[in-house]
Amino acid sequence: MKNNRRHTLIVCSIMGLLTLLTMALCSGIGIVRFDIHSLTESPIFWNLRLPRVVLSVIVGASLSVCGVTYQSVFRNPLTDPYVLGISSGASLGAAIAILLGLEAHLWGVGGMALATALLTIVLIFKIAGIGNRMHITTLLLTGVCLTFLITAVISLLMALHHDKMESIIFWTMGSFAAASWLDVWILLPIAIIGIVIAIYHSRDLNLLLTGSETAQSLGVEVEKVRRRLLFFTTLMVAFCVSACGVIGFVGLVVPHCVRIVCGNDNRRLVPYSIFVGAIFLLLCDTAARTLIPPNELPVGSLTSLIGAPMFIYLLYKSKRKI
Repeated sequence: MKNNRRHTLIVCSIMGLLTLLTMALCSGIGIVRFDIHSLTESPIFWNLRLPRVVLSVIVGASLSVCGVTYQSVFRNPLTDPYVLGISSGASLGAAIAILLGLEAHLWGVGGMALATALLTIVLIFKIAGIGNRMHITTLLLTGVCLTFLITAVISLLMALHHDKMESIIFWTMGSFAAASWLDVWILLPIAIIGIVIAIYHSRDLNLLLTGSETAQSLGVEVEKVRRRLLFFTTLMVAFCVSACGVIGFVGLVVPHCVRIVCGNDNRRLVPYSIFVGAIFLLLCDTAARTLIPPNELPVGSLTSLIGAPMFIYLLYKSKRKI
């Protein structure tokens, strides 16, 4: 056990250094080039480039951990915040907050996004839940239907409020173009709390994969743990959406890539996904802002281009179980 913990700590330390190195490299890439002497006096670097890099790292880590958690809680390898419609639910709350003029309030957009994201979770349990079980087909169809419904509502809101259309489209496509230090300072403590709770319950996540009854018999307070994990992961999703809009499939792509290397043990899967997710989304955002200069691609489109084919592959691979 001690050797496993030491191994995990060593790997996380190496990955942490790799993340910092990637951040340093990506900070210097872009339309505006910086050298070491110009950094200290460059407002573009300190006020635009650096907060964007830091925010993409926090969001990538958060969404990856959320994906790992949802896959264990729902006992379904095909789930993530985007597939389940939770990200879309949070974007509906953000859109409503924009229409109500709550952007200036510290918890305005984030609080409204959290409320609608939690409502989406409740709907998922009510619609897809059969006792303590959730059939994979019903769960996926529920996520797809909720996503379509929420997208239709957001489209209707945009049609009725043309003056706010541009701002709302931002949330639906996902972008770090408007990243600021305020976004970083709001999201950082929420991400730390959510990630720490996921790591703390990593053993419980392993037991939840065996089924509610088995986990209960092994000492896990199933409902209490499930509610706690879902609340804090949904909190992270909501504030990620409020900061940068809907970015899909990060919580699906990263955990599966990490799982191929380190297996299904959440005691390793959760901490490793933090760093892989951070690097993955940082590289996607760097590509989004540099591929076709001076224009910028929405980073949510790039993650979907990577994630959607993987989802189709995993769905095809799991078709005998559906």
